[in-house]
Amino acid sequence: MQRSDIIQAAAQIFRQKGYHAASMQDIADAVHLQKASLYHHVTSKQDILLAILDKALDLMIDDLQQVVASDLAPEEKIRQAIQVYIERLTEDPSLAAVLLLEYRSLEPDLRAQHVERRDRYDHLWRGLIQEGVEANLFYPVDEAVATFALLGVQNWMITWFRHDGRFTARQLADQFCDLFINGLRVREEADGL
Repeated sequence: MQRSDIIQAAAQIFRQKGYHAASMQDIADAVHLQKASLYHHVTSKQDILLAILDKALDLMIDDLQQVVASDLAPEEKIRQAIQVYIERLTEDPSLAAVLLLEYRSLEPDLRAQHVERRDRYDHLWRGLIQEGVEANLFYPVDEAVATFALLGVQNWMITWFRHDGRFTARQLADQFCDLFINGLRVREEADGL
C-alpha cells in the first residue's frame, strides 16, 4: 500500500461524504487496511486533507508556471491557462472538489499555510492578466477581480460538469476562453461615438 493510494481514496470519500462525515475507518476500508495499519501511512485525517490539498495545488501550480514561462502572447497564455485548469479540474473531480470545498476544514494554522500557497497560485493568474494589460491588449482591469471571475466560473464546473454531457471539457474551455478574452480585449472606439 502506498500513501498516494490512501490520498486518492480519501479524496473520493471526502468528495462523496464531506470531510467531517468521513471517518478514518471509511478510508481504511476503501484501501483494504485495518484502521490501525492506516496510521502507519498517515498521522491523522487532517494530515490526509492537507496532503490532498497540497497535491492538487502542486499539480495546478506546475501547470500554470509552464504557461507563464512560455513565449506565448498574453491572449494565448490566458487561453492555455484556462485549458489546462479545466483539464485538471475535470480529469480528477475528487481532487478538485476537495481542493475547492474542503480547505475550510483545515485547522487554523494549517489553513493559513494552505491559503498562503493558494494565494501564490492566484498571483500567477493575476500576472497573466497584468501582462496583457501592460501590452495594451487587455482593458485595464483590477487583476484580483478578473482572477476571481476567471477562477470562479471554472471552479463551479465541479458541481455541474459531466463527462457524458453536452460539451466536452475542451469545448467548454474554448467557450470560456472566448468569453473572457473577448471581455478583456481592448476595443477600438467607434468613430463619432
